Amino acid sequence: MRLDRGALTALTGVAAAAWVALVLQPDGMAMGMPAFLAGWTLMMAAMMLPSIAPLVLLHRRVRGGGRSTVALALGYLFVWAAFGLPAFAAQLALGDRAPAGAVAAVLVVAGVYQLTPLKTACLRRCRSALDFLMQRPQHGAVRLGLTHGIYCVGCCWGLMAVLVGAGAMGLAWAAAIAALVFAEKLLPAGERFARLTGIALVVTGLVITVGAVRPG
Repeated sequence: MRLDRGALTALTGVAAAAWVALVLQPDGMAMGMPAFLAGWTLMMAAMMLPSIAPLVLLHRRVRGGGRSTVALALGYLFVWAAFGLPAFAAQLALGDRAPAGAVAAVLVVAGVYQLTPLKTACLRRCRSALDFLMQRPQHGAVRLGLTHGIYCVGCCWGLMAVLVGAGAMGLAWAAAIAALVFAEKLLPAGERFARLTGIALVVTGLVITVGAVRPG
């Protein structure tokens, strides 16, 4: 239990420190690639590390070792850092203020994906830490983190597209999407919550589309 508390405290502390660093950034996300990727990785640490707490705690109980736990978390975060490359490309394409039509399209695509079998399959992998760990007895900590990160990207890329396309990397959007991710992965009704989020995104996108094409 002491090890569990220590691991949970460390994970929460890193995420909290990342949020503080994001708040203290004066100008938000810089547009140069190195600066963007650094800021993106910081944002992913803040948003996504709390959602892997069940896997981290279970990994410590089953396999033990503080270094291997850190390696798992770093492998997981590396995948999200790499996802910053397409996020950077999308940010360049959309600019600081994306057209209403582009925002609506991002919302609809992300919402539709929330309702697909692939989203559900990836979400189930993310929600069941015990199954994920037991099905990979030969995987080392880094490989576990990388694999879990890939499933997590498969689960959450649509929400991150909303963060980039509709939210323009704003902290309020980041906090809202982090809460959505946490609810999907950790709450008992996470799959149902994901579907409701998808419906809400599609409806919002359609409303924006209607408003954009309405005369006057």
